[in-house]
Amino acid sequence: MSQGLIYGIGFLAQLLFSARLFVQWFLSERQKRVVTPSLFWQLSLLASFLLFVYGYLRQDFAIMLGQSLTYYIYIRNLHFQGEWRKAPAFLRYFLLFFPLLVVWYGFNNGAYDRELLLNNSAIPNWLFWLGVSAQLIFTFRFIYQWWYSEKRKTSHLPKGFWRLSALGAMMIIAYALWRQDPVLLVGHGSGLIIYVRNLFIGKNESKD
Repeated sequence: MSQGLIYGIGFLAQLLFSARLFVQWFLSERQKRVVTPSLFWQLSLLASFLLFVYGYLRQDFAIMLGQSLTYYIYIRNLHFQGEWRKAPAFLRYFLLFFPLLVVWYGFNNGAYDRELLLNNSAIPNWLFWLGVSAQLIFTFRFIYQWWYSEKRKTSHLPKGFWRLSALGAMMIIAYALWRQDPVLLVGHGSGLIIYVRNLFIGKNESKD
């Protein structure tokens, strides 16, 4: 597959990630409080699907790891909002099993192996661990959000989510600069602005 097409998939994923944030930001500004529309999770799931494919094609373990950890949290939040079961059954099953099938197919058909993913010559060891650490922190925001929402049985984006988002985004931007990855740089650079803005919008909410 050509590099142009691979980057096109990555940029489309980041465009969708940015769109979800702008939708959430716009609605929050209008209501003067942090809100979480269903469209936020729908766009998140579609973008995560595409970025997982991008990471696979780039043989970038950090990207695949980050998307694998958040993918099912997006689905769970759609569950909370009653949107997941509205989708056709075949689509739900496809989305549920897609990441697992890609990993299984890749390993069993020689498309990649563990050593190639974990020891990519284009990514120095220190940069690899920076990328993994950044993705784990960035991903932990959704684990925190998931725990927070499970306790309250409603989908919500608390202040801790935005703090972790900002920290993780700054680390991923550093990774993207060294990796010379325009997809990550553009996506997380624009996202950082919205993460900080949401912290200001939610500063008067109860401590969470």
